[in-house]
Amino acid sequence: MSQPTNFATSDDAEHAFYAAVSSGDADLLMHYWAEDEETLCVHPTGVRLTGIVPIRESWRSIFANASLRIQAETVARWQGTVMAVHHLTEILFVGDDPAPHGPLHVTHVYLRGAQGWRLASRHASAADDGHQAMADAMPHTLH
Repeated sequence: MSQPTNFATSDDAEHAFYAAVSSGDADLLMHYWAEDEETLCVHPTGVRLTGIVPIRESWRSIFANASLRIQAETVARWQGTVMAVHHLTEILFVGDDPAPHGPLHVTHVYLRGAQGWRLASRHASAADDGHQAMADAMPHTLH
């Protein structure tokens, strides 16, 4: 199956990212990342990986241990002409276990270049619902 190599929108790149995660194919997944030595991935464990090679190896290790299915919901997004930021909430399903894991707060940063939109940074962390409820209750005033 031929995979697109040039995404017209950051949403297209994001959909391809999640499809590749579901397929468990780290090499395919890396086609959707920016090819830059500053590319960054922070997994929920807190480990920060910089560069394509360590990021690819981390995903290979993840996929070797279990299959993943992720339900992602967009919370907020911003898009300019060359950069987009997507804030999401993810629920993970690992292997055949029907119990959900998470939620995770996730931030994806996409850059648009000659190859279309690519993921330049992914930061995932465990959600702390107690602090989120407090943050949601705070007034949102712009100064």
